[in-house]
Amino acid sequence: MTRPDPRQTAALSAALSRAVDLSALKARADAAKTSPPTAGTHPSTPAATSAVIDVTEANFESEVVEYSTQVPVVVALVAGWSAQSTQLLATLEKLAAQDNGSWRLAKVDVETSPRVAQLFGAQAVPMVIAIAGRQPVDAFNDVPPEDRVRQWVDSILDALRDRLPGIRAAEAAAPAGEEPVAEPEDERFTVAENALALGDFTAAEAGYQAILAAEPHNAEAKAALAQVQFLARAQATDPSVIVRADISPDDVDAQLSAADLEVAGQQVEQAFTRLIAAVRRSAGPDRDKARTHLVSLFDLFAPDDPRVAKARRDLASALF
Repeated sequence: MTRPDPRQTAALSAALSRAVDLSALKARADAAKTSPPTAGTHPSTPAATSAVIDVTEANFESEVVEYSTQVPVVVALVAGWSAQSTQLLATLEKLAAQDNGSWRLAKVDVETSPRVAQLFGAQAVPMVIAIAGRQPVDAFNDVPPEDRVRQWVDSILDALRDRLPGIRAAEAAAPAGEEPVAEPEDERFTVAENALALGDFTAAEAGYQAILAAEPHNAEAKAALAQVQFLARAQATDPSVIVRADISPDDVDAQLSAADLEVAGQQVEQAFTRLIAAVRRSAGPDRDKARTHLVSLFDLFAPDDPRVAKARRDLASALF
C-alpha cells in the first residue's frame, strides 16, 4: 500500500533567497578572528574535511558560504536546551557520516551565535537551511523522521550534483556499503491507511490523531492527518461554490472552498492563483485567512514541486 507522502518542509522561497545576504556576516567575522584559519577551511577537497562542524559568526563565511561552492552545506540552528534540537542533530549527524562529505552539516548554537539565527529570521529552533553556491536553496523547521530527512538531503544532492563539483568527487571516493535494511511497517499507519483506502475519513483521522497523541512531533502523522482532513473537507464541499467564487471575488470563504475543489481536481495552479489573487484583493483578517489556507495547501505537495515554488514566490510578491 502506498502511504500518503507528506514531505513536509518549510521550503525557502525565492523571495527569501534574495532577502538573505549570506555575506552579511563577513565583515563581523573578519573583525572577530583572533587566530589564523585552521587547515582544511578551504573547500577544494570537501571529502577530506569534516562532514560535521561547529560554526560561529567568526567562521561562518569560510565554513558555510565559501564551502557551499563545492558541496551543499546544511546549517542546523539549534540550542542546547532544546530536546528537538538534540533529536534532529542526531539524525543529521548520522546521515552526514554516511554520505562521505558529499554535503556538510554546520551546527550553529543560536545562544552563542545569535546573529546567524537573525540572518535567517529564525523564530524557533531547530531550523535547518541548505546552502549551495552561497545561497539558501531549501529549509525546514520541523523534526521529521529519519527517512524524510534522508529524502530531503537526497533531493538536494540530486538537484545540485551537476552544479557543485565536490558532490560527485565525494561520492566517487565513498567506500561501497551494505544495502539499507527496510524498516518494518508501522501497524498504526497501516490501520489508518486502510481506513483511508475505504473512504472512511473519520476513522483515518482518528488513527493519525492517536499516533500524534502518543508522539506529538511525528511529522509523518501530522502531514498524513493534514491530507486526510483536506480530502474530507473537499468531499463535503458543494461543487457549485466554484461558480459562486468566480462571480463574487470578494467572498473569501468561497475562494477557499473553490481552491480546495480545484486542488482535489488536479487544477493545482488554478487553485494557487485564485488564493494569491484573494490575498492581493483583501486586507486584515480576510487576507490572513487566504494566506493561511494557501500555505496549508502547500503542505500537501513535495517541497520541490515547481508549482509550489512558483506560488511561494507569487505569494511573497502579493504580501510585500
